[in-house]
Amino acid sequence: MHGSEMEIIQNFQITNGMITIALLIFLGSYGAIISEKVHRTIVAIFGGALMIIAGEIMGFYNQHEATNAVDFNTVGLLIGMMIIVGITKTTGVFQFVAVKSAKLVKGDPWKILLMFALITAIFSALLDNVTTVLLMVPMTFVICDNLKINPMPFLLVEIFMSNVGGAATLIGDPPNILIGSAAGLTFMQFVEYLGPVIVLIVPILLVLFKFWYGKKIKTTKKNRERVMELNEIESIENPALLKKALFVLILVILGFFFHGALGMEAATIALFGAGLLLFLDGKNPERVLEEIEWVTIFFFIGLFVLVGGLEYVGAINWAAERMLSLTQGNFQITSVLILWGAAVFSAFVDNIPFVATMIPLVEQMEGVFTQGLNPIWWSLALGACLGGNGTLVGASANLVVAGMAEKSGYKIKFLDFMKVGLVIMFVTVAISQVYLWVRFY
Repeated sequence: MHGSEMEIIQNFQITNGMITIALLIFLGSYGAIISEKVHRTIVAIFGGALMIIAGEIMGFYNQHEATNAVDFNTVGLLIGMMIIVGITKTTGVFQFVAVKSAKLVKGDPWKILLMFALITAIFSALLDNVTTVLLMVPMTFVICDNLKINPMPFLLVEIFMSNVGGAATLIGDPPNILIGSAAGLTFMQFVEYLGPVIVLIVPILLVLFKFWYGKKIKTTKKNRERVMELNEIESIENPALLKKALFVLILVILGFFFHGALGMEAATIALFGAGLLLFLDGKNPERVLEEIEWVTIFFFIGLFVLVGGLEYVGAINWAAERMLSLTQGNFQITSVLILWGAAVFSAFVDNIPFVATMIPLVEQMEGVFTQGLNPIWWSLALGACLGGNGTLVGASANLVVAGMAEKSGYKIKFLDFMKVGLVIMFVTVAISQVYLWVRFY
């Protein structure tokens, strides 16, 4: 038995009780979230607090470590963009874009869904998937309200396409940022190696969406005519504020593009934009801050604390090490296992800490494989990003949309999402697997 394997087993035996308790708390919380008997945010907060208390008693996790486990870049990015979107929404620009889009396709619901799906995928690649859904969801509600149709198919499609589009570039999804930084991969390398498979995946998903939702999003001729009669210009209620909001939004988007060169995290740029727009708006910020999806924010915080407990006792690291040890040094098997392992883990555990754990393990393979590590990095990126479609808690964009939907009276149920999400995950990861084989092997 190799020394590293012996060390893993010894560490696992030494911390067996701690790992068991951490796993029980995590799995119990996850089971409660799936059951939907109690609101997921309540479960996450209570489960996170329980993880800290158990950690304090057993000596494996404390409040300071739990605080460090919370990814401020994700939380700060969400809050900053929610403020920007909240202020921008008051100008009426979302209704303007929504009505204009609907009129371009004569109010046809399927064509609108198709248009929104493509816009979501493209914007998720150029911005990031969380920012994109924050912009798309308000427009979706406007369109669906006017056409008198259920927005749920639109919301689900936007979730799936945001995660798929985000996989194509360095800045599209947080795991890609982590991987790019660790491996020294550039924006254009992501586009060159991951862009083609995403371009292949998108039309295949659109066919699936047509099969699933094509007959469910019909509206009456009267509703379509009413949309065609709307005057989108009248939707703009505050032109002066709109100019300020668009200026800030463009500034933030440019910041996202160049955040690496600037040496700043996305959260810093988003919060700067939020502060600047609040200043330019010059009104009492209480109304704007009330519009933030605090329920979603606190769910993220609780979830980070829960996953942090697992990470701190070494459960995620142990599972990742075991997964890699199964490959026995075979390059192709390692790539396959990382792709599918990352997809499965990312569906059920937040992909950010998982990728952060996998990065040093992949780095240890330097020199072992003569082919170089780039195919392994691409496998990890695709698995982590596309795996986020598997369940409702798999990616940040999923939870943001769920929170916004719930606030508008539409509940995205965990199991209903998973029934479709796991199919999407399997199809997209399978396509990625074939692509990686053809491209690198």
